[in-house]
Amino acid sequence: MLLEAYGFTDETDKKALLDFKSQVSEDKPDVLSSWNNSSPLCSWKGVTCGLRHKRVTRLDLGGWELVGVISPSIGNLSFLISLDLSNNSIGGTIPHQVGNLFRLEYLDMSYNFLIGDIPVDLANCSRLLELDLSRNDLGGGVPSEIGSLGKLEILYLGFNNLGGKLPASFGNLTSLTDVILCSSKLEGRIPDDLARLNQLVSLLLGGNNFTGLFPPSMYNISSLQVLDIFGNGFSGSLKPDFGNLLPNIQYLFMGRNNFTGPIPTTLSNISNLQFLGIEYNKMIGRIPTSFGKLKNLRIVALHGNSLGSYSSGDLEFLKALTNCTQLRTLSVRLNRLGGDLPTAISNLSTNLQQLNLRMNFISGTIPYDIGNLISLKRLVLSKNLLSGPLPNSIGKLASLVDLDVSSNRMSGDIPSSIGNITRLEKLYLSNNSFEGTIPPSLAQFKYMLSLWVGSNKLNGTIPHEIMQIPSLFHLDLSNNSFTGCLPDFINPLERLGTLSVAHNKLSGKLPQVLGDCLSLENLYLQGNSFDGDIPNIEGLMGAKRLDFSNNNLSGSILDILQTFLPWSISIYPLTISRERCQQKENFGMLKLLQCMETRIYVEVSTMRFSEYKCLSDVRTDERFVYDEV
Repeated sequence: MLLEAYGFTDETDKKALLDFKSQVSEDKPDVLSSWNNSSPLCSWKGVTCGLRHKRVTRLDLGGWELVGVISPSIGNLSFLISLDLSNNSIGGTIPHQVGNLFRLEYLDMSYNFLIGDIPVDLANCSRLLELDLSRNDLGGGVPSEIGSLGKLEILYLGFNNLGGKLPASFGNLTSLTDVILCSSKLEGRIPDDLARLNQLVSLLLGGNNFTGLFPPSMYNISSLQVLDIFGNGFSGSLKPDFGNLLPNIQYLFMGRNNFTGPIPTTLSNISNLQFLGIEYNKMIGRIPTSFGKLKNLRIVALHGNSLGSYSSGDLEFLKALTNCTQLRTLSVRLNRLGGDLPTAISNLSTNLQQLNLRMNFISGTIPYDIGNLISLKRLVLSKNLLSGPLPNSIGKLASLVDLDVSSNRMSGDIPSSIGNITRLEKLYLSNNSFEGTIPPSLAQFKYMLSLWVGSNKLNGTIPHEIMQIPSLFHLDLSNNSFTGCLPDFINPLERLGTLSVAHNKLSGKLPQVLGDCLSLENLYLQGNSFDGDIPNIEGLMGAKRLDFSNNNLSGSILDILQTFLPWSISIYPLTISRERCQQKENFGMLKLLQCMETRIYVEVSTMRFSEYKCLSDVRTDERFVYDEV
């Protein structure tokens, strides 16, 4: 009766919800069809009422595909404890009347299109335990008034456009356990008051513009299990006793900052550490061998630093990591690691899925027992100083999807066992000294997208089976000593985007079906002895670069170029006869001859051929448009 005297009844709630419905359900009237005057309020879909007063206590509308805006009448639901509007398409601003919901404990408006500022009136919702406004377009910074929500345990404001600095009052939220402020354009230094959040378990600040040293206040939050400061502007060195101060960390994301100095050896004291990411910083020194103590370690990302000293001993940590039986990913690419690749690498966890040592100064050979790493999906050893053969045991890596040993000093035959890796999608063997022939077993690849074996010492003929892999997108066989003809395709390779057989010893006629590879963008045939007519390539409307030079091909240049006149396409360098033409109509009769000297670089979209009477009017060194490749 007292509630009715003050005008607060279930009719108040009904009117508020009908106002809400009128603002958000107009595009989908059936979504809230049960919300009408003929149905009892507490039977409405998504509505929960209290047992005593029959007032609305919960509103669960998450994922209902609602559109529109939030009616200010929502603030009249004075008994509301939980409000979930997440995963909809609601726009507009958050009405300040939400601050009238003084009983509210759970508020979730994430994954919408809300704009404007976070209402300072939310500070009136003193019972709030969880506040999630993430994944919107909110601005105006984090209001300092939010520091009055002393009971708040979960705060998600990430993936907005908040901007500004984190207020010092943030340190008043001493009940916080989980905070997400990722990718919200926050800046400045982390306030020292953060040290008061001694209940904090998860702190995600990644993808902002925070600066300064590693926040000293964080060293005091020993309860932290997840710390994400990835992609900010933090700098300076890490405390040597880092691992002793934060002993409970399980996930540590510190990549893409400006940290310097050595990796603290005390990180190995964090016994439950599972993810260690300090990639793309300026760390120096050796990778601690004490990491071998971390039995739960699953992911190590230390790439893009200056770790190592180009010398032996840099890779001792690899031996130590053989004790980490849960290891899934190890990436130390783009460092200064030197010395011979230890045979112990074959004893890393059989759970290892990704091993990336690219762009270091690692020498020696790939251990024969590399095939022990049976779970590997990605093996990247490119741009090192490795020598010797590719071990035959590589064929045991049945789960491998990406194999890259390019730009080393490797030699010997390509092992036929590599054809056993039927799931392989990318194979990079280029820029080595591999010799012999391409094993026909490579035709067993069912999912191959990129096959790069260019710049080796391979010989023999190109197996016709290679040209039958339907999934191929890139094929590079250039700069070898292949002989014979370019194998004819039984069917056009519908996905082929790049084909390069340049600078070999190939001869004969080009397959006519080449013109039916409709996805072809780049075709490099230069530096061979192909003869006959150029195939009809009118269908290659997406082509960008075609190179037929230094062959014995013939054909009408105008017929070729006119195909691509509507498009921005570079055809370079074409070797054209110096035969003087008297009329511009003769331009189309010029033949492509390998023996002549004059070369023209043309971007067809910007040149009118009819403006030139004959080629002799053009200086032999003139380039109408130079297309840098």
